[in-house]
Amino acid sequence: MRRAMPAALGIMQGCVPLLPSFIALTSVAYPGVSLLPRSATLSVMALCLVLAAYAVSMLLRYPRRGGQPLLLPLLAVVGAGLLSGLLGFDPRAGLLFTFIGLLGVIWHCAIVRFYGDRGAADAIWWAFLVSGGLAAAVAIAMVVTRTPASLYAIQHGRATGTFVLPGELAGFTIVLLPVCYAVGCVGSGKPLRMLAWCTGAVGLTALLLTFSRAGWMGFATAVAFLAAARTRKPAVAAAVVAAGAAIVLLLFNVRHDPSEDFTRPAIWQAAVQVIDRFPLLGVGPFNFSRLYALVRGPDADATAFHAHSLYLTFFAELGIVGVAALLWTIWRFAAELHRRLASASPRGALLACGVTAGLLGVAVQGLIDTVSVVIFGLWMPMLALALAAARDGEPAP
Repeated sequence: MRRAMPAALGIMQGCVPLLPSFIALTSVAYPGVSLLPRSATLSVMALCLVLAAYAVSMLLRYPRRGGQPLLLPLLAVVGAGLLSGLLGFDPRAGLLFTFIGLLGVIWHCAIVRFYGDRGAADAIWWAFLVSGGLAAAVAIAMVVTRTPASLYAIQHGRATGTFVLPGELAGFTIVLLPVCYAVGCVGSGKPLRMLAWCTGAVGLTALLLTFSRAGWMGFATAVAFLAAARTRKPAVAAAVVAAGAAIVLLLFNVRHDPSEDFTRPAIWQAAVQVIDRFPLLGVGPFNFSRLYALVRGPDADATAFHAHSLYLTFFAELGIVGVAALLWTIWRFAAELHRRLASASPRGALLACGVTAGLLGVAVQGLIDTVSVVIFGLWMPMLALALAAARDGEPAP
């Protein structure tokens, strides 16, 4: 049964563009349109559950002592979400977060454990690039044809596709594009490398059409990290960030409602009020919108389904306990990646740096935006891909 693991990892990686539709299963009133009907969203979740059950059986059958350096920190994050959810304002939403979090942990562990299996790495890269390219192409086509009209109108003509919100598509492409570069340079075989460059071109177009200011700055950060890693010249990285900032300033309100420039500070103030009232465990996953109406200022938007900052949202919903678990995860990942890169091959180092660049990019985007595709389907598996790629070429025992 282990021979099916490459296919399972590829299928899971290919499902990422569909994962933002999970937001439709919550009680959150999100300002967007989910293209997937509820039945299709439940089917995707059921498929993820089947794949997770298979992965768990394989992980139990083929354990690897000391082979999951992030397992305990990630379980701490999920545990913090479970605790805050059960004691929060909507336990059902908390259970959904826990379910998605456990799927992410299982997916993470499966990548770390089985990435070295024959065909597993290629299956992951092929699936990620094909699904990413198709998702970006669909988003571009929807903008060009203005279909569906409701989505085009709500998002002011910004590219969205299957990602519900333009910022979600931007977050996905921030992770996708550095991977395209790395695989395009050192991918195994000409077809995979050609696919990477083609996907990169389509993905970059989609990112530009999102007109996401946070997304553009996140991408500039990712490019700067890759440039610094490749050239060892900090000045090059600084120039990339400066160019990104200049583009954002020049096109600041293109395809945006100018009133949005004043709504986020008010939402951030409301988030601080929520944190002040529930500092230890937060209000529970997906519950920020419930408390927002009670603490918002008189000049703020009537509704907000998150704090427009990944970190404020995380702090407000999971409290100090959740933030501590997240910081533990980040510290443990950085230490482990540094250790592995010290002995990595040039190919493995570039792949790991490509994945890490995307993670750093969405971390910067998260300063002023909350991207559910990062929470649902990117950060845990991409942490695993960075660590596994740093050992590229080592067979999995």
